[in-house]
Amino acid sequence: MSKLVTRTFNYYSCRHLYRCSQHFRTFSTDGDGKTKPETPGGVGGGYDDEKYPSGEFVFRQRNSRENFGVKTRLLFAWPWERFQRGSVLQMILRGEISDQLKRFSKSLSLPKICENFEKAAYDPRVEGIYLHIDSLNCGWGKLEEIRRHISDFKKSGKFIIGYMPACGVKEYYIASACDELYAPPSAYVGLYGLLAQASFLGGVLEKVGIEAQVERIGKYKSAGDQLTRKSMSNEHREMLTTLLDNIYGNWLDKISLAKGKKKEDIEKFINEGVYQVEKMKEEGLITDVKYDDEVISMLRTRLGISSTKILPTVGYRKYCNVRRSTLGLTGGKDQIAIIRACGSISRTQGRFKTPSSGIVAEQFIEKIRSVRASKKYKAVIIRIDSPGGDALASDLMWREIKLLAATKPVIASMSDVAASGGYYMAMAADTIVAENLTLTGSIGVVTGKINLGKLYEDIGFNKEIISRGKYAELVAADHRPFRADEAELFAKRAQDMYKGFVEKAAISRSMTVEKMEQAAQGRVWSGHDAVSLGLVDAIGGLSRAVAIAKQKANIPLDEQVTLVEVSRSSTYPLEILMNMGNSVVEADEAVKELIHEMGSSNDVQARMEGILFEKMDGSPYANSIFALIKHYLRSL
Repeated sequence: MSKLVTRTFNYYSCRHLYRCSQHFRTFSTDGDGKTKPETPGGVGGGYDDEKYPSGEFVFRQRNSRENFGVKTRLLFAWPWERFQRGSVLQMILRGEISDQLKRFSKSLSLPKICENFEKAAYDPRVEGIYLHIDSLNCGWGKLEEIRRHISDFKKSGKFIIGYMPACGVKEYYIASACDELYAPPSAYVGLYGLLAQASFLGGVLEKVGIEAQVERIGKYKSAGDQLTRKSMSNEHREMLTTLLDNIYGNWLDKISLAKGKKKEDIEKFINEGVYQVEKMKEEGLITDVKYDDEVISMLRTRLGISSTKILPTVGYRKYCNVRRSTLGLTGGKDQIAIIRACGSISRTQGRFKTPSSGIVAEQFIEKIRSVRASKKYKAVIIRIDSPGGDALASDLMWREIKLLAATKPVIASMSDVAASGGYYMAMAADTIVAENLTLTGSIGVVTGKINLGKLYEDIGFNKEIISRGKYAELVAADHRPFRADEAELFAKRAQDMYKGFVEKAAISRSMTVEKMEQAAQGRVWSGHDAVSLGLVDAIGGLSRAVAIAKQKANIPLDEQVTLVEVSRSSTYPLEILMNMGNSVVEADEAVKELIHEMGSSNDVQARMEGILFEKMDGSPYANSIFALIKHYLRSL
């Protein structure tokens, strides 16, 4: 049974609308079939941002009666919700940030981070926020959401001070939105720019006697290239270059705007290869160079606290326990359901997988059906953070979301990535909202099998199969390559799956198949470009998705609603124990996982390849094959 977590939503939608700092482009194809920018009115018909409400946060000053109500609630708050008045909320943003609501997990939760910003804006006990930003491991969509909430918090008039011991492009992207920014003298400064990289194992596999036979549909669908190629294809290079230009251009725009500098000056600073924090102070990129204790001492002085006393603070995890209702952030009678879909897509629960390890279609469908049967939800938001996965599972979920959309408004809200199978799910919604730097699209499929024949021969292993039926050995025969007729069948099957994907995408997005083909071909787009192509409807975060859901459900935009989290992820003891496996088990599972992912005829993949921007994770295929090679070499 699905767990329900209710929370109120205190964003007030303005009539004036969210505007991006960049101009959006539409695309056409040239004589060579390459997709290129053009003026509005092209493939996607242009982008009309004013069609949808912004969901922009408006801080509302409370009257004396409301303030009295909050003070009364605080008097009777639970012990774990209590802390000293005049405190500073201290949050440390470091490492992985999940889009799930996680319990018993060391990783940070984006929903909780954003909720803490909003609660702190209205909490009379919180004077301001002291934000530590250090070595982040998440995508640009989440960074955009956090940056937006920092700006929203500042509307309360309270201070937000950043402290940055490690200054990379991602860390500074968030930190630059703070009122003041400090760094220690020994801070690691790494504002050297951005890169996109791809690794290729074709030569390595060739040497160890492994052949990956991959059938990919879509000239930009580079999933599988890591196993078959020794270098980057022209299409892959073109795609990565465009994505990198979008991310880097956005970074320069946002930083130059935040610091009141010309874009050219920021780029010049990057290209100087600065590694000294003092230089950042001279250029006005940080407020001052101070150690953490010096910043705390400064905060004590600012709040009128004696130097002999400890600065009262409340930490991230403790503040997560403060209920919204305790602060008077109550919702309205109308409810909007949020169903989160995070991770790789599979059809069923794996033997070694936990409930929080990805999107399991049969569990997701159960949640969708329960929401569809309920009359209490006025609208539904599908929050997606997924690179895709099993094509059949994606299609089954698409069908259920489509049926749900026939009964009530459904809005898809994209986080870091909603590509391939992740986009397959999203396109069933009435409206799709993406962040400017969300990675989406990748409309294509990939399938294949691993031929271990030469490896088996080298190590003296023999495998014999007795079969009945012409194609019985299609994927079971990992000791030999495809026969010609098997390869033909494999290709036709993948082509059929791709055709269905494109046709459904075209119908869902109200465009012809020919126009959808221009945006498809397995190409990954940023939200910035996808909106002009017609793959996405609006740019924004969860708050904008909620505003659009209100609009579609005929709920007044200035009326509060209650958001109900239908799915909640937890970290289970089993998940902790799974991380303690030994080397033998790892090697065995690496082989099994690789063969399962690439070799099952029932598992055509609608998956985005692993694109590495700064610190993004690589392809699961690569993870499997790296593990396999590692343990093979250990045995030599």
